[in-house]
Amino acid sequence: MRLPCSPRRDEDRFATGLCKAVTYLKMISFQYKALPWNIIFGAGALSRLPEELGKLGYSRALVLSTPNQVGDGQGIVNLLGDKAVGLFDQAMMHVPVETVAQATAEVKRLEADCSVSIGGGSTTGLGKALAFNLGLPNIAIPTSYAGSEMTNIWGITENNRKITNRDNVVVPALTIYDPKLTLTMPAAFAGASGLNAMAQAVANLVSEDPNPIVSVMAQEAIRALSHSLPIVISNPDNMEARTEAMYGACLAGGALGTGTTGLHHRLCHTFGGAFNTPHAETHTILLPHSVAYNAAATPVGTGKIAEAMGVDDAATGIFELAKTIGVPTALKDIGVKRTDLDEAAAAATETPVNNPEPVTRGRVRALLENAYHGRAPQPV
Repeated sequence: MRLPCSPRRDEDRFATGLCKAVTYLKMISFQYKALPWNIIFGAGALSRLPEELGKLGYSRALVLSTPNQVGDGQGIVNLLGDKAVGLFDQAMMHVPVETVAQATAEVKRLEADCSVSIGGGSTTGLGKALAFNLGLPNIAIPTSYAGSEMTNIWGITENNRKITNRDNVVVPALTIYDPKLTLTMPAAFAGASGLNAMAQAVANLVSEDPNPIVSVMAQEAIRALSHSLPIVISNPDNMEARTEAMYGACLAGGALGTGTTGLHHRLCHTFGGAFNTPHAETHTILLPHSVAYNAAATPVGTGKIAEAMGVDDAATGIFELAKTIGVPTALKDIGVKRTDLDEAAAAATETPVNNPEPVTRGRVRALLENAYHGRAPQPV
């Protein structure tokens, strides 16, 4: 029997459609290995922490927080009762190596058998660094949309350079997503945090070799975030929007966790490590320009981003979303000097970048010039 992959008559629509499907299936080739995620998601989920800690066999938790969230950290200590041995409240943005050393000393002094990080990427990052250095299991309780709790990427900052790597040992033994915890997150930061999460999804739709499973997570993350973030900003008490945004951040982190990074994340880590720029805001500013940079090499991926957002152009859509939710759109607005751009372009290109579009120092410098002034994204 002749398969209908070359239909004799153009009007045979069924055969033509089947032909296309067979051809598409033949083109699919990928590998996928999920990370060891253990997730509890839902309003009020935090109350399950003591029970779940017991199930995991841990009884001496060191709680981690930033100085700004010491109250939240103490709340976790109180919730855990005799299962907590103390609170380390000095987690810092970009995970300075000095902070890791201080936390390590506390782990050893208190004989902690796990860490519980409450907060955003700073505390999650510290928990990961301890997991990598000490083999210390970490439990993550996100209060922002950072999404890093879903990845096996860890990093520290030393000598003005942010060093990152991947290792499954840093994946949290448990992540508790409780959307109620985001109600204390100021609306302005919620927008930046949400676009930070979106960057993780975007990177995996415009990668050199997109994975179909990762792409499904990434596209749904972009849809959820682009829909919910404007509502979170205009109506901060809307729990449905807060829940959808946290769901989107979870999926975006999952996409990055089993996917890849490229020029965009290289640039963000460069500015964070060299100039200590705020992590989330750096993402919001650079993301549309990174998408525009890669657009010619990734028409399918950028098309999926635009489709998920309900816009015609992915880079412009992200830029307009950033303006709608009131986050910074210019590097000059977060403390970057124009004289810093040459150093950043050089640092970002000093080693090869896994990126679909060729990366050169000159083109990166042009991208940064546009981002510095907050211009609309365009190819460079």
